Amino acid sequence: MRHRRGGPAVRASLLLLLALPCRAGAQHPTDTLTVDGSYDIEEIVVTARRATEIIPTQKLEGKALEELNSHSVADALRYFSGIQIKDYGGIGGLKTVNIRSMGSQHVGVFFDGIQIGNAQNGTVDLGRFSLDNMEAISVYNGQKSSIFQSAKDFASASALYMETRRPRFDSIRTDNFKATLKGGSFKTVNPSLLWEHKFGRRIRSSLNTEYMYTSGEYRFSYAKADGYDTTEVRKNGDVRLFRAEAALFGDLDDGEWRAKAYFYDSERGYPGYIDRNIPDHIRNQDRQWDTNFFLQGSLTRKPLPFYTFFIKGKYAYDYLHYFSDEEDSMYIDNRYRQQEAYVSSAHMFSIFPWWSANLSVDAQWNRLEADLVDFVYPKRYTVLAAAATSLQFSRISVQGSLLYTHVTDITKWKGTEAGAKNEFTPTAIVSWKPLRRHDLSLRGFYKRIFRMPTFNDLYYTEIGNKNLKPEYTEQYNAGVVYGREWHRPESSYRLDIQLDGYFNKVKDKIVAMPADNQFRWMMLNLGYVEIRGVDAVAGISMEHGRFAATARFSYTYQKAQDFTDPSSDHYGDQIPYIPWHSGSAVVGISWGEWSLNYSFIYTGERYEQAANTLYNYVQPWYTHDMSLAREIHMRHVRMRICAEINNIFNQQYEVVQCYPMPGTNFRIIISITL
Repeated sequence: MRHRRGGPAVRASLLLLLALPCRAGAQHPTDTLTVDGSYDIEEIVVTARRATEIIPTQKLEGKALEELNSHSVADALRYFSGIQIKDYGGIGGLKTVNIRSMGSQHVGVFFDGIQIGNAQNGTVDLGRFSLDNMEAISVYNGQKSSIFQSAKDFASASALYMETRRPRFDSIRTDNFKATLKGGSFKTVNPSLLWEHKFGRRIRSSLNTEYMYTSGEYRFSYAKADGYDTTEVRKNGDVRLFRAEAALFGDLDDGEWRAKAYFYDSERGYPGYIDRNIPDHIRNQDRQWDTNFFLQGSLTRKPLPFYTFFIKGKYAYDYLHYFSDEEDSMYIDNRYRQQEAYVSSAHMFSIFPWWSANLSVDAQWNRLEADLVDFVYPKRYTVLAAAATSLQFSRISVQGSLLYTHVTDITKWKGTEAGAKNEFTPTAIVSWKPLRRHDLSLRGFYKRIFRMPTFNDLYYTEIGNKNLKPEYTEQYNAGVVYGREWHRPESSYRLDIQLDGYFNKVKDKIVAMPADNQFRWMMLNLGYVEIRGVDAVAGISMEHGRFAATARFSYTYQKAQDFTDPSSDHYGDQIPYIPWHSGSAVVGISWGEWSLNYSFIYTGERYEQAANTLYNYVQPWYTHDMSLAREIHMRHVRMRICAEINNIFNQQYEVVQCYPMPGTNFRIIISITL
């Protein structure tokens, strides 16, 4: 366990807490008496409700995450407000996240505290991240509330944090085992294994492996251009993947360390789009092979009561092979290799109990190789430095940060590289609790951020433009947070509400949209975009004896307009694929070992192109999902059996136009924990 230093009062309180059970003669059934006369007791977890976040955040963790009808991280994010997931059809389709309509490249994706990079196109396929070993998923608008973070954390307009499971043991066990088997529609088979081991009192390890196969074939209905409906089978959506993660966790007297190795290998077909103008013509020949590997580690220490620091590092290698052989399109058989090296250091000083400051410096190197004709083989050197401060008073919290970004590109031939960039971008955050006795907070933030164009934007053969302008975003947010608890004999209730209004400006916005196939994109510079929106989230929970119920509701309104050219007929139109209205509901009830969960997702009307015309109109869609689970306890064994049915009413819908999604489907999950 991690140790923290404290004053005499804190130590006296801890000793009193430990002494009270002894005087009462209490002993936990798993406590053991050691040879020196002391007791090894089961690990005690003390929890308290977190302080109100001063930055808009949404989080799913623990049991709530386990009970979602979701295959991947991308599926789980659909239940968050302000988020659009682009899904190009079924399990095998590409899945990217867009937060508050600023684009996927403005979302920083962090895996156990270190960002997942992709200098090639700036996006991360969230469909490849399983929920099998995931402990929590968090989304922050702007940045995290804590200033003790890397410069990379300050460098995104929004951030997604994925936290994998940390080993936990009682005083007797030194090993934990978990085996899970998932299967269902589309011939899906998805086994996984988890082994956790404790080396003494300070070092723990974790090994998690997963394999999945699915044919990805499902029936769908759609209306052809001549006006009649037909039914087809979605093909080329098969996926074969293998994932392995190995991690070590260590405790120090004044901190902790962590190391992880990650390996992912897959082959998948990309189901193509449906051409409604050509009868029975379905484009579905694209294939992709991925191999991803990274090593990362971190060390956090508090050598002095007022000083804490961490060091993080990472090396990543990504291989991608993309193949397309359409009859009426360009033949593609390309291979890409990316390398990334990254190191970060952050230093936080607690100057006074109410005032702290942090200085972070990051350095990163990226290289891209490809077997393209006349490819320039770009390298990128990035340095980021962030200075941040936090003031915490009784009812007011204030944070401010200034980020410096330097980017230099080097290419194979002189004169083909983009110019060096040097930018300063600020952030200001404030939170105020107007009432002493009520959990009510008002909050707001301003953030300006800079995003460098990707290697594809700048250097892709025949498409890249080295003179492409970077994107600049400005975010304004004002919100209110309210929470309340009620306690009755044998029952308790909790209500949480978040409401945020925001205004975002994006200058020189770049929108990437698929052209002939999903890997070949055309770059559309919209120039200037304004985004106005409202995010609302409400959560309700209650417990009464063995009965418990939870409900979570989210709603988003967004008006994202293109104001590039006042002379255009489409000036002020909604940008592609941004609905005006969207929302979700998740309701769960449990009684003893039984649990029943229902979820609903709605995405309103939107347009597939910049022109808001009837031809480009995309209809709203919604789905209903349900699951029933039972836990069975047998001495030291816990078994969980879950049956899911998704898209109960067989809704025929498309997240991206001409990429139909699955209808009704099911899944069975059996897990055994030792």
